[in-house]
Amino acid sequence: MDKDKYIRQLEETLRKFLEPVRDIPYKIAIKALTGYEVLTFNPKEKKNQELLKKLIEASQIALKNANKKGIQTKRPNEAGNEMEKFVIPALNEVGLKAEKPKTKGGKTKTAGYPDIEITDKYGRTIYLECKTYSSITKNQTFRTFYFSPSKDPKITKDAFHLLLSFELKRAKRNKKEVFVPISWKLYTLENLKVQVKHEFNASNKDLYKKEYLLAEGKIK
Repeated sequence: MDKDKYIRQLEETLRKFLEPVRDIPYKIAIKALTGYEVLTFNPKEKKNQELLKKLIEASQIALKNANKKGIQTKRPNEAGNEMEKFVIPALNEVGLKAEKPKTKGGKTKTAGYPDIEITDKYGRTIYLECKTYSSITKNQTFRTFYFSPSKDPKITKDAFHLLLSFELKRAKRNKKEVFVPISWKLYTLENLKVQVKHEFNASNKDLYKKEYLLAEGKIK
């Protein structure tokens, strides 16, 4: 095989490898990455009905408190982290134990999936992702939910995986323009389909090498 043909085949193979892999069952992805099961949430089961009732109550409390105070962020989808500050106390208020998840190594991480770990009175674990959106952005196809492989994952138990999402609008609070939640929706994620999108990446150490430098300047 001549060199040019060999290079073309390598390029074609790499191109195919980098194409997104679609419609992967979420529960299989979580199992593969963490070793733990995504449990099926059956709303007809009595224990789940009790849990759902408390989650609904907590969601309403968080909605009311956040609406009253307002959230200051540039974009609606950035308000999720701020909503957690209303959701966690509300969950604890209704009798659920809610906190930031600890990793397998015992660390508390703010970044990464999932946002909140809940324990109910039966000792069951519920991982809750907290999201925000506006009515304009709800059906857009930009990536808003993702999780990555980790040597120290935040998922450490078989659990229910739920998503609590708040719709926001702009409003005035204390003469400042803020986002306020006006509604919420609670989803179960066990039937979610996800995709893997490969990427090339580089760190600052990789990028800013002296041998790559062409020119530079300073303020005068």
